Amino acid sequence: MCVAGVALLWASTPALAHHSFAMFDHEHQVKMSGTVTYFQWTNPHVYIDLQTQSPAAKGGHFTIECANPGILDRVGWKWNMIRKGDQLTVIVAPLRSGQPGGLLKQVTLPDGQKFGNGAAAGKPNIE
Repeated sequence: MCVAGVALLWASTPALAHHSFAMFDHEHQVKMSGTVTYFQWTNPHVYIDLQTQSPAAKGGHFTIECANPGILDRVGWKWNMIRKGDQLTVIVAPLRSGQPGGLLKQVTLPDGQKFGNGAAAGKPNIE
């Protein structure tokens, strides 16, 4: 009877799942600068699209995945701190597939302020 009760309680709790960061190469991070072509402040992830000359950005566009707005807010981000046309410098863990995308480790804004992507994404391992 007790086991059935515990199983029922466990089954009724919400699932808290999230995808893995395994698709990103955290060991071979890349630093690049570019112009923001798109900034999306929405759940489940914030996204930055950069137009850049970096070799990692095939065709010039690079899509950067960030944490969710709640996490970014807690580490100091504001919903309007990045705008289309801004010049940014980013450090990312690129996609292992070689596609032009990555996980943000650090962003440097036009005024020189630096922001991380929250604890789960980790810190940059390059300067």
